[in-house]
Amino acid sequence: MRSRLPVLLLIALGLSAATVRVKELVTLEGVRENQLVGYGIVVGLNGTGDKRQTVFSTQTLANLLDRMGVQVAPGALLVRNTAAVLVTANLPAFGQPGARLDVTAAAIGDCTNLQGGLLILTPLRGADAQVYAVAQGSVVTGGFGAGRGGNTTTVNHPTAGRIMNGAIIERAAPSSLPSGNLRLQLRRADFTTAARLAEALNARFGPGVASAESSAVVTVQVPESYRNRVVDLVAGMEALPVDVDRIARIVIHERTGTIVLGKDVKIRPVSVLHGSLSVEVQTRLDVSQPLPYSKGSTAVTPQTNVAAKEEKASSLTLKEGATVEELAKALVAIGGTPRDIIAVLQNLQSAGALDAEIEVL
Repeated sequence: MRSRLPVLLLIALGLSAATVRVKELVTLEGVRENQLVGYGIVVGLNGTGDKRQTVFSTQTLANLLDRMGVQVAPGALLVRNTAAVLVTANLPAFGQPGARLDVTAAAIGDCTNLQGGLLILTPLRGADAQVYAVAQGSVVTGGFGAGRGGNTTTVNHPTAGRIMNGAIIERAAPSSLPSGNLRLQLRRADFTTAARLAEALNARFGPGVASAESSAVVTVQVPESYRNRVVDLVAGMEALPVDVDRIARIVIHERTGTIVLGKDVKIRPVSVLHGSLSVEVQTRLDVSQPLPYSKGSTAVTPQTNVAAKEEKASSLTLKEGATVEELAKALVAIGGTPRDIIAVLQNLQSAGALDAEIEVL
């Protein structure tokens, strides 16, 4: 039985070249975010916290109480309104002390719901083990759980939540603006785009200022007039428009039947003959009962029937200048499924009639 998923065609206009700002095209080397992580405890849960099997949450609670002058053995604790969590955040470039960050808290024990919990003061460390921020606040989950006993329901993931502006930066981010040469990293490496970017920068700031090192990096020498105004130089570069070149690509999501393609992806003249053969195997169990008061026994006999059906092949002829859009619409018109379209496109690529990259998700 063939799946009849609806085929959704998304046609990207002008995919081969588009004018975008340098700001959306590149990132400045050395200016980036830094990931932070910390271990903390959430309190105030309504009986949905960690159970006795999660020993580290009770140990953490005992250590917290000990620092506050209350001494209690971890084995004597049975508190189900606390949960151990890992807290993560992204420290932006040039983040300054006093600024606030959004953080995410996720349970690492057998907690079932963080809804309504309060994260206690948690230090957040970077890859160098230094504390860059501290987090505290109410956890807001994107889901919930309800019910009791064996009759429960859960929506989304209530064991992870966010704290808006829940962290305060305590140490400046390890970022610095280069004072010598600037290295621009393309988000999507491409030789043509890198060459056009260097050409646009030379036209704006003077010949020889920019040069393309590779398909992913463009080096910019800071002009003498911008030696003490690097920020103004970067701001001027970000506003420049550049014609971006992209390769022809067809992206197919088989499960949903979504096909994303460029409107100008051409197909060479070719004929497509497409058909299908379906084989159906059915097994029926026949039960034979013995006569009353006889010494026979009930017997089950399987009966297997095999049927094969070959559908009539459909023929398509594509002339000079035909596009992938026209091919996909023609296949849909004759009842083609997403799998049929994927197979035809891959065969066209193998036959040399389609010069495009096919990516199947």
